[in-house]
Amino acid sequence: MNVLILSCDTGGGHNSAARSIQKELIRRGHQAVFLNPFELSGKRVAGAVGGAYVKLVQKHPRAFGMLYKLGAFVSRLPGRSPVYYANSLVARHLAKYLEQKSYDAIVMPHLYPAEMISYLKRKGWNCPKSVYVATDYTCIPFTGETECDYYVIPHEELELEFVRKGVKKQKLRAFGIPVDETFCSKETKQQAREKLGMSEDGIYYLVAGGSIGAGKIQQLLDLMREALEEVEQAVVICGRNKKLEKKLRKRYDGYKNISIIGSTDQMATYMRACDVLYSKPGGLSSTEAAVIGIPLIHLTPIPGCETRNRIFFRKHGMCLAPRMIEDQLLSGRKLMKNTRPAGRMIENQQNTVPADAAERICNLLEQM
Repeated sequence: MNVLILSCDTGGGHNSAARSIQKELIRRGHQAVFLNPFELSGKRVAGAVGGAYVKLVQKHPRAFGMLYKLGAFVSRLPGRSPVYYANSLVARHLAKYLEQKSYDAIVMPHLYPAEMISYLKRKGWNCPKSVYVATDYTCIPFTGETECDYYVIPHEELELEFVRKGVKKQKLRAFGIPVDETFCSKETKQQAREKLGMSEDGIYYLVAGGSIGAGKIQQLLDLMREALEEVEQAVVICGRNKKLEKKLRKRYDGYKNISIIGSTDQMATYMRACDVLYSKPGGLSSTEAAVIGIPLIHLTPIPGCETRNRIFFRKHGMCLAPRMIEDQLLSGRKLMKNTRPAGRMIENQQNTVPADAAERICNLLEQM
């Protein structure tokens, strides 16, 4: 089987989900090609699309929230959205690419390529079977105007929301959000700490802003700088946000209980090694935390789908999500002093979030 996986660089979660599916397909002996469809229009176009999103959520999260609400309103109106027609321009390049290739199926953990494939289908193109993979715990705006053969969603509880937004129920598959196989390994906390050179008996708080390093990390670290005891340590993952990394290294230089890591390809190991995770409520990063099983404090979300992710996780007892930064810090430290609530949280994570989404998606592809 030859599968095309389409995603783009508006945040790291979509691409991480894509890579996990690609890995599982290759492990099974299939061919799997990962492609950013905007690159078919040129590297500059692809960079502009991804860069615009990253700059917006990093510097103007409220503006992004307003655009998200506007999108939710527009998606309720009759007719196709401006997002659909914008993606139709790139769809023509994708059509030429597909003419030259032979794929048995297309997987899309991102809305934009799903819009492109839907456009081509409506124009009469004979497209391969298509699977859309939702990477947030909500039905994001414009999903209902797409026309895929299957829609993989994070949880069966979200079925009604997707149906109300226009997706046919018979197309839904509640398999979960696919995560990298490293988050499913049996590595112990002790093994993870040995690998990272961390103290066996220390207390470690992992602070992460996702792949783009967004969120109010500095404000949280300022509080930690004053509050953490000698045995406590904050480990900070800045993602690809080099500007933030440089700023934090300078600000906390000389503070032994704050370690700035920057970007890393060992996120699963850091999650296993640490005792509490402070993270923005991204769909993929929250799923990774739940699959690992780590007490989770959700930081202030980027308004929009992250708000819905936080609501879902809080509803199912899989995180704590105080609104004030002072309370966020306090909540994490309380979980270290009273392990019973932390244990219940991890149990809820394991009972709610499936770890085998990539495998189940590949099973579906093999049956199509």
